Amino acid sequence: MYEALTRPAVVSRISDLIGRTPLFELCRTGNGSRLLLKLEMYNPTGSAKIRMARQMVLDAEDRGALRPGGRIIESTSGNTGLGLAVIAAERGYAFTAVVDHHACADKLRVMRALGTELVHVADDGTGELATAAREELAEDMAHGRDNTFFTEQHNNPSNGVGYHLLAHELHQALGAGLDILIAAVGTGGALCGTARELRRLVPGVRTIGVEPKGSIAFGGPAHDYYQSGTGTPEGATIGALVDFDLIDEGVKVGDVEAFATARAVARTGLLIGGSAGGVVYEALTRLPSLPPATTMVALVNDGGEKYLDTVFDDDWMTARNLLDPAVEREVDETLSKLRTI
Repeated sequence: MYEALTRPAVVSRISDLIGRTPLFELCRTGNGSRLLLKLEMYNPTGSAKIRMARQMVLDAEDRGALRPGGRIIESTSGNTGLGLAVIAAERGYAFTAVVDHHACADKLRVMRALGTELVHVADDGTGELATAAREELAEDMAHGRDNTFFTEQHNNPSNGVGYHLLAHELHQALGAGLDILIAAVGTGGALCGTARELRRLVPGVRTIGVEPKGSIAFGGPAHDYYQSGTGTPEGATIGALVDFDLIDEGVKVGDVEAFATARAVARTGLLIGGSAGGVVYEALTRLPSLPPATTMVALVNDGGEKYLDTVFDDDWMTARNLLDPAVEREVDETLSKLRTI
């Protein structure tokens, strides 16, 4: 499956556009260490998660869990739902997304435009993250229904397998010159799925997982957070795909720092999502102290266009006490210094 690292000149399916995303050097130090961003927003739907959405559906077909004319059900905060909406439309399935109002409104609008049935677990105006309630409802809706498959992204091994091609893309571009992989940890599929295959190709690679403060995967007190599509909130079960043996270090980044970084990076000309801001913040913090000629790759799992009315909206940020110009200035200065070296 890894021979398709070069895209044909003309394709006939949207899923043929998945992968082969660019690497962008955001900055480097005077000793030659550099931070590269794997820009997964260049996938269809603008997210890495369409990689695993396709894999979950293909594997379900192979097992006979999905047959022509069937229905897919998933609990989603947005990006997985977008990926499944595309794959379902392409392969002739109905798709039901169980969502809450914590999800980005634009993601919900796009899913609906793609033909998705949206089922909310909370009344409009209730913005809390409701992962556990979503998953319980999705499981109940799928139970006992013929030709209906709950993809269950947090515990589906196909989620991790969907990122193996990403590992091969990184290896093709960098060979053994990839030293550190840093990524957000939600379901665990992106970091752990990539790391599992990447360690076979580059045995010495180090992996760092980033979750929001308030998430419970790496311990510490639980509380609400606004970073979307990442972390494990209080009351939710840490997914089976979060393989701590594949994560050398787990760290937490707060919403203020994550969003300040996304906003600062935007002023360089690149829009990244809020959780990607957390990953880049942690990477920038570490970059100056890395050994010479170290290459760190950060997975940027989606772009910032979906967050124009949240992370990039001053009124929304101020209302939630998330706007901190001082932190933004610190990131601006770090980027300015490193980008001019």
